[in-house]
Amino acid sequence: MKNSIERRPAVLLFHGLCANPLELAPVAKSLRDVGYAVDVPAMAGYGVSSATGEQLTVPPFEHWLAEAEARFDRLAAEHGRVAIGGLCMGAVLALALASRRPAAALVLISTTLHFDGWNVSPWRRLLPLAYLPGLRHRMSFRETAPFGLKNERLRAWVEQAMTSDKVSAVGAARLSAASLYEASRLIRHVRARLTGLVAPAIVLHASEDDVAGPRSVRELQNRLGARPEVHWFHDSYHMLTLDNERTAVARTVRDFLLSRHPLALLAPLTPGTHPHEQHA
Repeated sequence: MKNSIERRPAVLLFHGLCANPLELAPVAKSLRDVGYAVDVPAMAGYGVSSATGEQLTVPPFEHWLAEAEARFDRLAAEHGRVAIGGLCMGAVLALALASRRPAAALVLISTTLHFDGWNVSPWRRLLPLAYLPGLRHRMSFRETAPFGLKNERLRAWVEQAMTSDKVSAVGAARLSAASLYEASRLIRHVRARLTGLVAPAIVLHASEDDVAGPRSVRELQNRLGARPEVHWFHDSYHMLTLDNERTAVARTVRDFLLSRHPLALLAPLTPGTHPHEQHA
């Protein structure tokens, strides 16, 4: 029989497109500290190497989703209940996964159903031209300041890291057209399935998000099968998990999950252990 530590509930988190698990580190640590089993996978062709910024050949988004399903199934087999969530396109991937697996709860941070933030170039409307088969595997687009960060010290550090290492905690210096094409396909896939998603959900979004404006939040509020709990943050940009309010963001996620995906359901109890001792 599995003991109580092996049956603690799990949380599966997905980082953003062309990024790496480092951007979710503060949230993951906060959840592990109270007792959750947390998995933040690095998936080939979706993210990039945290050491080199290298991205492998980008597969169809269905491959990302299949790998997400496999991670969920492994966690569910070991831990029973699994909450899922993510940042930016990771939140969209979490929504896609929730349409195929029984998520205990959803954590949606800076969800990007529309690229309409204040720093998105008006040239983005021409992006479909880069999706043409002959172009999308050869083109890429450079990330530009503020890199989703309102904190100027962090922004300078990220810019230096992108220049010297081609990668930083917020992701790679360049986004491939192939990745953006598959992201656009994933968004369409998810938007067609929102009404069927009824898991308890929390939405965290910056009021000054430079990548995804309020429209994405309104769509979640109006179309998710169960109305989400929404929290706005006013001193951060898109990278909520790393920016000025990262501690408040991590605490908000933790408190939501303790309420809707509680540790108190750990089973079985170790003989002689008081229930509250399990998540001290």
